[in-house]
Amino acid sequence: MPDTNMEVALPAPTVSERQDASDVDQAPAPARGRRLILGIGALTAALATGVYGVLDRGWSEERIVQITTQEAIPTVDVIHPQRGVTGQQMTLPGTVRAYFQAPIYARVSGYLKMWYQDMGAHVTSGQLLATIETPDLDQELAQANANLAAAEANYRLAQLTAGRWQRLLKSDAVSVQEVDVKAGDAAAKLAAVNAARANVARLQAQEAFKRIVAPFDGVITARRTDVGALINAGSGIGPELFAVADVHQMRVYVRVPQAESADITTGMKASLSLPQYPGRSFPAVVVTTANAIDPASNTLLVELKANNTDGVLSPGTFADIHFELPAQPDVVRIPTSALLFREGGLKVAMVGPDGKASITPIRAGRDLGTQMEVISGLTPSDRVIDSPPDSLIEGEKIRVAGASFAAAGVKPIAVASQ
Repeated sequence: MPDTNMEVALPAPTVSERQDASDVDQAPAPARGRRLILGIGALTAALATGVYGVLDRGWSEERIVQITTQEAIPTVDVIHPQRGVTGQQMTLPGTVRAYFQAPIYARVSGYLKMWYQDMGAHVTSGQLLATIETPDLDQELAQANANLAAAEANYRLAQLTAGRWQRLLKSDAVSVQEVDVKAGDAAAKLAAVNAARANVARLQAQEAFKRIVAPFDGVITARRTDVGALINAGSGIGPELFAVADVHQMRVYVRVPQAESADITTGMKASLSLPQYPGRSFPAVVVTTANAIDPASNTLLVELKANNTDGVLSPGTFADIHFELPAQPDVVRIPTSALLFREGGLKVAMVGPDGKASITPIRAGRDLGTQMEVISGLTPSDRVIDSPPDSLIEGEKIRVAGASFAAAGVKPIAVASQ
C-alpha cells in the first residue's frame, strides 16, 4: 500500500521569482490603489463605448426611417384659380377666297384663235380675253339664214295665194273650204318663218360666244389654254380656259368648334395672320354663319369679310384667324398642366386643409391654349396642384414646395453634430 502521507517535493523558486515576490511585498499601498483605479476606468470606458455604439445604431436607424418617410412624400407646386378671362384669343385655321371667283369655259366648240390676257392681268367687265374659231358654227349659221330666206319666200307666196282665193270667194268662184285651206297654209308658212328666224337668232347668240370676255372686274388667276388648242363646249369637260377672281374684298371661311360656336356673332371683329406676311395682321369681320353644326366635324362654318384694297391677300391662301373672345367673369381658369385625365372625366388635385391630396372632378369650358376655363368645381380660394404626379391618389400626404416640415406634418430630421 502506498503511503498517503508522503509529501510531494516542489521545485525551488528561481532567483528572479524570489526577487519579484520580494518587490510586491515591499510595494507601497498608494501604488496599488492607482492601479486599481486605472483598471476600473478602463472597464468603465469599454462599457461606455459599447453602450454608445448600441445607442448610435438605434439613432441611425431612426434617421433612416425619417429620411425615407420624408422622401416618400411628394413635393408639389400650388396655384390658385384665377377668375374671369380678359384679353383671350381663339386662333383657328381658315381659308381665304375671292369675293367672286369664276372658272370660264367655252360655250362653243372650235380652236383657240388667240388669247389676249395672261394670268395675273387685271381686267374689267366685258374685256376680251380670247377668241375661238368655229367653222362648224359658221356653216350652221349660214344654213340657218338660207332656211330663213326660203321660209320667208314660201310665206310670201302662201300669203298671195290666200289673198287671191279670198277675192275669188266674193264671186263664188271657189268654195269657202278652199279659201280656208289657203289661209291656213299661209299661217303655217308664217310659223315656219318665225321658227327659222329663231334658229338664226340662236346661232347668232352662239356666235357671240366666240369672244371670251371677263364676267366682272378682277384678276386672271389661271390661263389653261393656248393658241390652236381644241376647245370643247360645255362646263366641266376638261379644264377651264381662264379663272377670274374679284379680289377687292376677300371671303374668309373658318370652322369653329361647337364648344365655342355660341361666342361667334355677326359683326364680331377678328384679325388674320398669313405665313407670307410675318408680323402683319389684317382686320376682318364676321358677316354670316351656317347656323348649323356640321355633324361630320362638329363645327360651325363661319364666313368673314376682309378688305383687300392693296391687293396683298390672295385667293386660296391659308390664314390663322384670331377671334377676340368676350370676358366671362363667372368662371375661373387654370393652366392645362394642372389637369388630370382619369376615369370619369377631367379632374384636378387640390391640397386639403389636412395637408393631403384631394382629387376633385371639374366641368371644363373653353380651351384657351395654355389655360382651361373651369365652369364648376373650383373657386379662387382652392389650392390646386400644378403638374400633379401621375401616381397621386386620394388622401395621399403631400408637401407644398417651400413649406416647412412642420406644416407638412413631418418631424424634422435630427442631425448629429460632427
